[in-house]
Amino acid sequence: MENSNQTLVRKFILLGLSNVPWLQVVFFLLFLFMYMVTISGNFLLIVVVSRNSRLQNPMYFFLSNLSIIDICFSTTVVPKILQNTISQDRSISFLGCAAQMFFHLFLGATECLILSAMAFDRYNAICKPLLYTTIMDQKLCLCLSATCWISSFLSCFTHAIFTFRLPFCKSNFINHFFCEMLPLFRLSCKDTWVNEFAVYLCGGVFGLLSFILTCLSYYLILSTIIRIRSTEGRHKAFSTCASHLIVVTLYYGTIIFMYLRPRSSYSPVRDRAVSILYTVVTPMLNPIIYSVRNKDVKESIQKAISVGCTKKYLN
Repeated sequence: MENSNQTLVRKFILLGLSNVPWLQVVFFLLFLFMYMVTISGNFLLIVVVSRNSRLQNPMYFFLSNLSIIDICFSTTVVPKILQNTISQDRSISFLGCAAQMFFHLFLGATECLILSAMAFDRYNAICKPLLYTTIMDQKLCLCLSATCWISSFLSCFTHAIFTFRLPFCKSNFINHFFCEMLPLFRLSCKDTWVNEFAVYLCGGVFGLLSFILTCLSYYLILSTIIRIRSTEGRHKAFSTCASHLIVVTLYYGTIIFMYLRPRSSYSPVRDRAVSILYTVVTPMLNPIIYSVRNKDVKESIQKAISVGCTKKYLN
């Protein structure tokens, strides 16, 4: 009977954000705007970093990784939100749901690790300035980046396989705007404690451990900054970390809330709101935060825009 019920689920129905027509229009325009800002902002950041020789260093290498993740992360979720908002058909195929969940987990976990690698880079830049170029050489940066991407891929691929091996026989209506693990678990007619334990385990490794390592890096950084005698020196040292601190607070806060809390505290409405923060809002804000708080990036973007406007005027 269980196998018979399981084979009936060929697609899922995403309940989305709202069924109220005027709210659907508002959500569509809002998410479309945020998606366009996310794509253009992160793409511009990648182009500026790749073309400016002054930005060819570890900090901007990891920042480019972060921008790639944000573009892909947002693209995994937002186009489906836009489609479901204006369409009567909110279905997603079984394989489509599995793919969306995998890429969402994979990119989210990779971002956690990349943020931790960026904190390690800032620690070496401020606490060990004389050895910085020796420690953070190209080989180490590539190794750190590859480790972040590969470990996240393997872990999340395993998650996706075990999640979609569950028998879904209660319903095919997902109370969310994308294929998220926790709402999917509630559709299974089998006990999902093993899957939920795996979520807590991986959440602890990718989320909490990365957060602790990031906090440790910044504790050592702040200890070093406090010992700097000149006010100008302290301000300069802290300004190089301020953007990253803001991004870390936004991202880790929502991730830890979503995946490292008791099962009894699950709330569909609240979880959808929190999911919007880390899947849509944070990818949009990242390039803005790094551009506004970073003098080099700001100058490079202004220069690129002015050169582009000049060429257009001359043509």
